[in-house]
Amino acid sequence: MRPAVQETYGPANLSGEPIFAGGFINFGYWRGIDLNAPLSVADRIRSQQDLYRRVWDAAAPMDQMRLLEVGCGLGMGCALALDERGPADVTGMDIHSAQLSRAQEAHAALLEQVPARLSFVQGAAELMPFADSEFDVVVSVEAAQHFPDLGAFAAETARVLRPRGRVAVASFFTAGVDAASQGAALSRLLDTFENGLDIARPVGALTDALTASGLSDVRVESLGPQVWAGWDAWLSRLTAPDSWARNFLKAYEQQILDYYLVTAQRR
Repeated sequence: MRPAVQETYGPANLSGEPIFAGGFINFGYWRGIDLNAPLSVADRIRSQQDLYRRVWDAAAPMDQMRLLEVGCGLGMGCALALDERGPADVTGMDIHSAQLSRAQEAHAALLEQVPARLSFVQGAAELMPFADSEFDVVVSVEAAQHFPDLGAFAAETARVLRPRGRVAVASFFTAGVDAASQGAALSRLLDTFENGLDIARPVGALTDALTASGLSDVRVESLGPQVWAGWDAWLSRLTAPDSWARNFLKAYEQQILDYYLVTAQRR
């Protein structure tokens, strides 16, 4: 595990920060939320839930399906999927033992109620501790920017998916192909790129990896218009105007960074 990931999701406990209200850890999908009105905590939680819903809609119907979330964090998306989408079971996998301990604690009652339908497992995106063809759907919400090896992640995803199973990944990538210059620009703008928590790569690095792993029907959609303005509006409620985090919107406006939804299917 890279040091920045170890610190951010361990002692720092990013899931407990007010900007990630409700225990979710994502920037949010803000369509349908009035950004001109004062934003509430309920709006923030809805934005994060709606990002999951957008990813699930792109993945596949989940009724009675086996679902894996890679990089599950506190497991809020796993619990929401059980409540709203009717999967046969949900497995949340995360590389960080501290996050998994928090997930177990946060969902203790649910784990007791439906022990056969919800589980949390430690594992890396590049080496998943599962059998071949174990899952119908694999999703990852705002975690792929941390994965050091997208090729290994894609290969493992293809391996654990059943035939015709689908994957949906939401994350942020550089907006062009010149990752080196854009990575340098992002390091100047954003602390998470400067300290190595987030890795600057074009979205093509993921789509090419999925294709090379034998997955088909690889598609990319920009979610930037529904992500960045809302995220910045929420940050303006909690941070100073000159806070480095406000530069996410600037990076998007300068066409350095964007937020993408990537889907594919196992043949």
